[in-house]
Amino acid sequence: MGYVTPPAGRRPSSPVTRGAASALRVGVLLVSLVAALWAIEIVDFVLGNPLDAYGIRPYTTDGLIGIFLAPFLHLGFEHLIANSWPLLVLGFMAALRGVGRFLGASLVIIMVSGIGVWFTSPPNSVTIGASGLVFGYFGFLLARGVFDRRTLDIALAIVVVLLYGGIIWGVLPTQEGVSWQGHLFGLLGGVLAGWVFRRPRARPAPYPTGPSPYS
Repeated sequence: MGYVTPPAGRRPSSPVTRGAASALRVGVLLVSLVAALWAIEIVDFVLGNPLDAYGIRPYTTDGLIGIFLAPFLHLGFEHLIANSWPLLVLGFMAALRGVGRFLGASLVIIMVSGIGVWFTSPPNSVTIGASGLVFGYFGFLLARGVFDRRTLDIALAIVVVLLYGGIIWGVLPTQEGVSWQGHLFGLLGGVLAGWVFRRPRARPAPYPTGPSPYS
């Protein structure tokens, strides 16, 4: 039996090595995202907070651009700090199954959350913040555990409930000045993304129809 040797200086990577490399890429992606949010907020603070006006303004055509800009804007550093850690933790777990699916899920969450806010928020309000993404990743991880039903996905769903299950109350209008609409539609967007990007299940092999070898 012949063997194919890898090129000189290269060794075949093991599943553990590939998994570690993938986790590292995901970590760099999430840290870069949060760092970008901080950079934007620092610039906004230095300029006197003019960027906050580019959030979601319901029922206005100009406010539609806020659907895509609002997740990157925050009402001060306290608001940003409250979203940074959940984004890192939930985003990391959401991206473990692949960066491509993670980016696609993020786009679905942003659009569903933003459109929901645009249609249901009070007139003349401006909504900003990444909490829609936070609730979206929460819903995405739960939905993935239900739809994919793989061991890792179920385990991650359980961990998410244990760590962040309390945020579910944020979808209720209980706190003035907080966009429960963004939380609710972010959660729904995460569930939708979990369904859209679910992994296809393997189909059972067709039953042989030819002559039986025992006949």
